[in-house]
Amino acid sequence: MNKLKKFLLGSKDKNGFLFGSFIYVMLISLGFVYLYPMLYMLVTSLKSLPDLLDASVRWIPRSVSMDNFRQAFEVLNFQKAFPDTIQIALLPALAQTVICALTGYGFARFAFPFKKLLLVLVLLTFIIPPYVLMVPTYTMYSDYGILGSLSALVLPAVFGQGMKSAIFILIFMQFFKQTPLSLDEAARVDGAGEMTIFMRIAVPLAVPAFVVAFLFSFVWYWNETYFTSLYLGSAAMGNADAMTTLLLELAKFEQSYMGYLQSTSGNWAAAFMGESVANEAIKMAATLITVLPMLVIYFILQRQFTESIDRTGITGE
Repeated sequence: MNKLKKFLLGSKDKNGFLFGSFIYVMLISLGFVYLYPMLYMLVTSLKSLPDLLDASVRWIPRSVSMDNFRQAFEVLNFQKAFPDTIQIALLPALAQTVICALTGYGFARFAFPFKKLLLVLVLLTFIIPPYVLMVPTYTMYSDYGILGSLSALVLPAVFGQGMKSAIFILIFMQFFKQTPLSLDEAARVDGAGEMTIFMRIAVPLAVPAFVVAFLFSFVWYWNETYFTSLYLGSAAMGNADAMTTLLLELAKFEQSYMGYLQSTSGNWAAAFMGESVANEAIKMAATLITVLPMLVIYFILQRQFTESIDRTGITGE
């Protein structure tokens, strides 16, 4: 009886069968919730038109159609949208990471007048919803003449006002506070300046914080559509050379797809009647294309990202 009880309920140093089963059921359930949309998107993107019309075909297509991806690349204007997306996500993310690291280092290492007041102002930039400041920010960018250009996203990041910069400043500040001051004092005794101390001591020790800040910033800029369309798209309407992103192209996929059908078939009505069902598979292919770079980055940097999250002590969003 005691052995059965110990097997089911466990002991102080070992979990029992019931608790272990509960944990596995919860993990499988959560995994299914996250994986089901991805599996559905992948399977649907590979279906041909007969498979889409056949209700009996759900998870295993009778024939794989890679033409869905070809059309999705053309509708998304991938050759232009992908390089633009890389620029829009990468440059502000790099600028934001560097500036937030310097700002966090300053708050952690130096004492200066109104330090607490400035820290409160930094927190206010995170507490106040960005949509409240949308109109004055748009007006200011218009006065500076940076609407419709990449500067509308890079310059705020350079001045510490990038997307959710306050979070990264606090991460770096807390991380640098954990670094022993004796290392800085030893470097000063050897004649090192403040910038040398930052580059040679603080930065190498804060690599986990840099990884977390850059990856989060890159993903947030990649996924942002509202402010990107507001600052880059609205001022450049009708301009074929205006910068765009994959997610902005995906947002207007229906309209772009109708134009694509008309240009390729020459008959709007016939094209719409013949391809309206296939639109679902092509749209799933387009959606997979937009998320695939993020998945690739995650699988490549999974180990470094997990270790960085553990060392910085945050759980993400």
